[in-house]
Amino acid sequence: MTTTAEPDSDHSTMTRPEQPSRVGSILKYDVPASLVVFLVAVPLSMGIAVASGAPIMAGLIAAVVGGILAGILGGSPLQVSGPAAGLTVVVAELVNQFGWGITCAITVLAGAVQILLGMSRIARSALAISPVVVHAMLAGIGITIALQQIHVLLGGESESSAVRNLLSIPTSVANGQWPSVVVGGIVVALMIVWPRLAQFSGVLAKVTKVPAALVAVVAATAVSIFFSLDVERINLPGNLIESLSFPIMPDGQWSAFVTGVITIALIASVESLLSAVAVDKMHSGERTNFDRELMAQGAGNMASGAIGGLPITGVIVRSATNVKVGAKSRASAILHGVWILIFSVLFISIVELVPFAALAGLLVMIGVQLVKLADIKIANKTGDIAVYAVTVVGVVALNLLEGVLIGLALSIILVLRRVVWAKVRAEETVDGTWRVTTEGSLSFLALPRLTHVLSTVPAGTAVAVHLEVDFLDHAVHDALNEWIRQHELGGGTVKVVEAGTASMAAAAEGPPKRGSATVRSSLAPWRAWQLKNHDAQEDSPVALRAVLSGVAEYHRTHASSIRPHLEGLTEFQDPDTLFLCCVDSRVMPNTITSSGPGDLFTVRNMGNLVPVQGQDCSVEAALAFGVDQLGTSSVVVCGHSGCGAMKAVLSGPENAADESVEEWLGHAVASLEAYRSGHVVGRQAAELGFCEADQLAMVNVAVQLQTLTRHRVVGRANAEGRLRITGLFFDIPTARVLQIGTREITVLDPADCPQTVDA
Repeated sequence: MTTTAEPDSDHSTMTRPEQPSRVGSILKYDVPASLVVFLVAVPLSMGIAVASGAPIMAGLIAAVVGGILAGILGGSPLQVSGPAAGLTVVVAELVNQFGWGITCAITVLAGAVQILLGMSRIARSALAISPVVVHAMLAGIGITIALQQIHVLLGGESESSAVRNLLSIPTSVANGQWPSVVVGGIVVALMIVWPRLAQFSGVLAKVTKVPAALVAVVAATAVSIFFSLDVERINLPGNLIESLSFPIMPDGQWSAFVTGVITIALIASVESLLSAVAVDKMHSGERTNFDRELMAQGAGNMASGAIGGLPITGVIVRSATNVKVGAKSRASAILHGVWILIFSVLFISIVELVPFAALAGLLVMIGVQLVKLADIKIANKTGDIAVYAVTVVGVVALNLLEGVLIGLALSIILVLRRVVWAKVRAEETVDGTWRVTTEGSLSFLALPRLTHVLSTVPAGTAVAVHLEVDFLDHAVHDALNEWIRQHELGGGTVKVVEAGTASMAAAAEGPPKRGSATVRSSLAPWRAWQLKNHDAQEDSPVALRAVLSGVAEYHRTHASSIRPHLEGLTEFQDPDTLFLCCVDSRVMPNTITSSGPGDLFTVRNMGNLVPVQGQDCSVEAALAFGVDQLGTSSVVVCGHSGCGAMKAVLSGPENAADESVEEWLGHAVASLEAYRSGHVVGRQAAELGFCEADQLAMVNVAVQLQTLTRHRVVGRANAEGRLRITGLFFDIPTARVLQIGTREITVLDPADCPQTVDA
């Protein structure tokens, strides 16, 4: 609650309370967060410099500039910038080709290009690059880094290309230097084990708040010093101030120089913007201004390159750490740069104790972690695995730019194929008629496929042609009309059912236009397919046409297939699950559980609430009847994202427009109190990137589960082992379902639906 001054207070008294609030927030949240990010950034910055073939201090210079300058100017308040693993391969090639001074000049000009891109307000256009290509690019970079640094970990030297590094691994293993292997192995082992200690309670869980990278490098360095291991260590010419250098322009090779500038600018821009998008999903505060963020990254690269630093980008590892440890403003990113500056000037002798093998072990793990199994699964599920694989191979075997261009070209080809490729199939129904179904886009490119399928339909039969398409051009219109004429001349009948957003009439009247990409299905809402209302009763009220058209569609498409299931339920019901969910029209119990008639005994109310016994007879009666009379084996409480009831509870039930709504929302006060008290489910929801209202919705499900365990009917059945209680959460934007317990969230991964084989 905001405190206001008394009427006789002076102006300074009225404005003074806001200052301590902001300073207090920085001291409480941003300062501790900045220290954690600082500890993460130092070893990573040095390791990236080593992998890039640049002076080690160049990594720390870039970290300082990225933290302070990009932090002050940036459009993403919680994003942290600095040297990134995603540019190591490109920078290493530039250093090898031009030397460090010219590479710095490339960084400066790349920053200028980024500023121009930001000023032109096309920052969001960079996000048009397919995410699968970006993920594959990072995976290819990760593999390249790991292949390069594994030789350093073994005490040898890396080769000039990823392929040569791969082929020479047996030789490096045979000639491995055991002190380097020990030091690097300690780093790898701790990077794997350290995060897993968080699952334990007590001291072990608390110590894991210290970054794994810092623990691994410090431990390996300590072992190398204590046992006097003969390993090569970092040798620095001086502190950060003494290491400043200036860019040099090339004498020739201008084509390669310009290519380097564009490559650095584009990759740094895309990586920064994608990182900003990811950070936005992790918190509910101020959203990113992408144009401002791109200009800030450009300014950072110009400054970093001008004083001898690596190129910078928004870095997702540091940014995610920043959000997770509680940063509230850009002060955290700025302060982390200040801490690195102080460290690099005053305590640089500490860095010279670190063995190269320790940084090599760190980089091997960074490289491996860039290859994410989740990205591969998503690419496989979405049909983009070929794009992913080709991009990875291209980046590793050729170079980053060529690999990305090949991946982009393949992704564009696949998109064009999916856009113009129509599904056409013909099948005989149980009553002897034929059904021809078309889905997708019907253009002249689909005519060979369409005419082939139509030729398989026997002459003289009754045919229903279902056009579930979003595009239909004049060539298809003419071909279909001619086939219909010929089929009817042969004694057959043809009925055209236009269930998509493109029509035969529109194709004949003018240039073809693409309709909504959503075609009619049992899962699509009315607005996705009821554009023409062919079967609605013309004399019915307008308000009822959608319902009546839907009923007509049901009789035409689903009634015959569902009738056998309903025949066995004529006299009784035997549901398996009592399903308590919100009244929100976007929540579809049968759809998200793949259930049919007789499976769910559904109870719906605003906010999926279970009032305390005696406070609402409706829910009470439904629970008693469903458990005691129908004998359901489980009770499910299902919440959902974007819940209006939870938003109203957050803003205060007393602000509801209707007294009955206010009274009902009072049943959710216990959930709000649990959420504000730091309920474990709420914390887990925050870690998964859900907004405040959705976090409350998940906590609300957990609280309702606890209420059910104390319910006189449900609780008794649960205690006796006759009934299970669980929670679900339907995330509307992603159409995903999560399982909610009283103290945990489980991310479910439903199997793909089987695909129909086309004719």
